[in-house]
Formats: sequence, structure tokens, C-alpha cells
Amino acid sequence: MSRITRNEGAELFFYFGGERVKAYEGDSIAAALLAAGHTIFRRTPVSGTTRGPLCMMGVCFDCLVQIDGIGNQQACMHAVRDGMVVELQDGAFDVVTQVPAEGTL
Repeated sequence: MSRITRNEGAELFFYFGGERVKAYEGDSIAAALLAAGHTIFRRTPVSGTTRGPLCMMGVCFDCLVQIDGIGNQQACMHAVRDGMVVELQDGAFDVVTQVPAEGTL
């Protein structure tokens, strides 16, 4: 998949499933992954069916990923940060055990 227009923001790199992915400042994680050709972001908890971004505005929850070890994050609602680690979300995550320490966000 290619971009509609070239973003003039600074070039950034992050990791998805161990792969180094190029993005531009201001890109959402979902937009950057789609531009890099990734369409599967998660697997459903019950059947393992693959899902990817649908609405790109935080309504559908089909783009859930792990961001820097924290699950249940919507890729379309988070901007790319240089060096961040994003992983495919495989099933459900227990939100109670995933709450970050106070002051770390």
C-alpha cells in the first residue's frame, strides 16, 4: 500500500513484530503499518480470526495492538514514537495486570 501524499514530517523508525518500520512524524501507528504493507494487527480471543484497521478513528477496536508491552491499545489513536515497540495482539489481555505504574505515561 502506498501513501496518498508524501508527509514532510521527520522520518522515524519503530518496530512491529521485530521488523523495523519507517514512519513519519505525525503518523498514527495504524497509518504507518498500513503504508508499510501490514494489514493484520490482532487475532480475536475466541476463534483466532485476524483483524486489521477498519474505521481509523477509534470506534471499532479492530486495530488493537501491544505498544511497549501494554496490550489493548488502538493503533489508530496513538502517534508513532521513534524506537517504540509494537506487537500484534494475540487474543485478549487482562487490563488489570497491564495498568502501567503511575507517572509512566
